[in-house]
Amino acid sequence: MKAEVIAIGDELTTGQRLDTNSQWISRELAILGIPTGFHTTISDSLDDGVAAFRLAIERADIVIASGGLGPTADDLTRDVLSLVAHEPLELSAEALVAVEAMFARRAAPMPESNRRQALFPRTSRIIPNPTGTAPGIDIMIPRQPDSAQAASGPTAATSAGVGQGGEAICRVFALPGVPSEMKLMWQESVRPTLHSLLPDAATIMFRRIKCFGAGESAVEAMLPDMISRGRDPLVGITAHEATITLRIVARGRDEAACLAKIAPTEATIRECLGGLVYGVEEDEIEDAAVAALVAGSATLATVEIATQGQVAAMFAQAQARRTAPVLCGGVVLAAIEGGQTLAELAESVRSQFSATHGLAIGPVLSDSGTETVEILLLGPKGRQAAVHRLGGAGTLRLSRAAKTAIDLVRKSVD
Repeated sequence: MKAEVIAIGDELTTGQRLDTNSQWISRELAILGIPTGFHTTISDSLDDGVAAFRLAIERADIVIASGGLGPTADDLTRDVLSLVAHEPLELSAEALVAVEAMFARRAAPMPESNRRQALFPRTSRIIPNPTGTAPGIDIMIPRQPDSAQAASGPTAATSAGVGQGGEAICRVFALPGVPSEMKLMWQESVRPTLHSLLPDAATIMFRRIKCFGAGESAVEAMLPDMISRGRDPLVGITAHEATITLRIVARGRDEAACLAKIAPTEATIRECLGGLVYGVEEDEIEDAAVAALVAGSATLATVEIATQGQVAAMFAQAQARRTAPVLCGGVVLAAIEGGQTLAELAESVRSQFSATHGLAIGPVLSDSGTETVEILLLGPKGRQAAVHRLGGAGTLRLSRAAKTAIDLVRKSVD
């Protein structure tokens, strides 16, 4: 079974926005064991849309599209599918009620144009959208006889289904372009449907291991042959603002079989990466640092220059999630005044807020084009220091510096 991913929108074809939906969808398909053969990006044009979908249906068994399901005149995905499937658009009373209910919850009148979002090709199925006004479309479209014959060759994928007349079927899923809506609809509707189509359908379980302190390529090098295609269980690696996530995906006859596959792989990851692993699933680095402070009966006060208060904000959010009041207070400075050292700043906030530990993040220092930030943690057992080399652009580089400071707390408090 082979997939094609289609992204729709003038903002994508003109380069005004980056297509991150296709990347995310392809990764999700890979987890299910469905390879993506093609990525296609098309404008908000009826002719371009029809041409792209017809080609995709001929060469793929599963087509996942995002975008073009809004209420305006340039949202043409439903019209495209109507033409490609040779089916008229019909108003779904069920979908219309859902769209109207969304506006009612927002206490806003529904524009007449939003009725378009309740139009569906006759044989299609509605994909519910719990958080938006654009339901998705699930439709089976027969391949043309010549393309179905070509798809039966030795390198072709397996068809997603067979029509009433015995013809090969392509399954098309059209989802909104809004990432949050698209991802939720995928998880609640599309992924379970695709799972049921797989010839060896069984239980699928996921386990995410969270790491910090090394880059993506460095982490991969520490896990020989683990990040490889075809491995069972599959291990994928992603990076976001210096946090590395290793996702273990296991398929088995039941939950116990999946867990039996995951356990040794997770143990190997932890053995190879050691202290780089800070948590699992939804854990963030600040959650791990708060847990370390709680375990050590410690409290923290911060003083920040380069990170502009991000460290204190992240600690505050984490302690709220864990109902663990470990942050006593924080100070944000524009610069170091009066020739104070970082150690003096850390001691000052530690004393001011009666905390066991004081964390100081210095200003940005530049030397021969290299920018760094000094970090110092002062506690009852002495001091721990780190130097973070700034990288990235805008707020990203500050976020990385903030995480480095938080990680110093995680590793140093006991």
